[in-house]
Amino acid sequence: MNGTQTTSDRRFRPDRQTKVVSVVSVASTMMVAILAIAGTFPVVAQTQASSSVLDLSATDIHGDTVALSQYRGDVVLIVNTASKCGFTDQYEGLQNLYDRYRGDGFVVLGFPSDSFFNQEFGSDEEILDFCEMTFAVSFPLFSKVAVVGADAHPVFRYLTERETAGEFSGRISWNFNKFLIDREGRIIARFGTRVEPEDPKVIAAIEGAL
Repeated sequence: MNGTQTTSDRRFRPDRQTKVVSVVSVASTMMVAILAIAGTFPVVAQTQASSSVLDLSATDIHGDTVALSQYRGDVVLIVNTASKCGFTDQYEGLQNLYDRYRGDGFVVLGFPSDSFFNQEFGSDEEILDFCEMTFAVSFPLFSKVAVVGADAHPVFRYLTERETAGEFSGRISWNFNKFLIDREGRIIARFGTRVEPEDPKVIAAIEGAL
């Protein structure tokens, strides 16, 4: 230090209870941020703070908060689903995949969504009843979420934003997009709506990850 006192030094002089940390970005377009830490941490977007989608959490269809980290070590297929869609019968294929590979450490995570033309029931209870009675779904289902737009759930922001999803990024086009996550929590494949769950490409990707 050269002993020169800056404006920031005068304005943000720390006391005994508050530690001030200055975070300076090397990019010329970024502002200098001064974060006061006094028993709390700076608030950041959940997707930006996470190095894997499995670092996030979500509410399951029974209303309980689930840390997706419990699936670390498994091969995970995350799917945005809908009960009143022309592709709803893909539930059957998803259940078949789950039944076939669950013993090898594979799981399907279904996220019902009403993001496309009201193709989902109003309540989680209705969704669960429909899935269990119509397709005997037994893989984990989550509470209804948005998958596009400003209200998109952090899981789907992570799966679609360039900064986190890389080559697999891009807006979800419709119901039943499928994201394959490896045992380390990395996105390794993405399949569109028209690719059936039991398509040879999907099966090859799953078996290659197991």
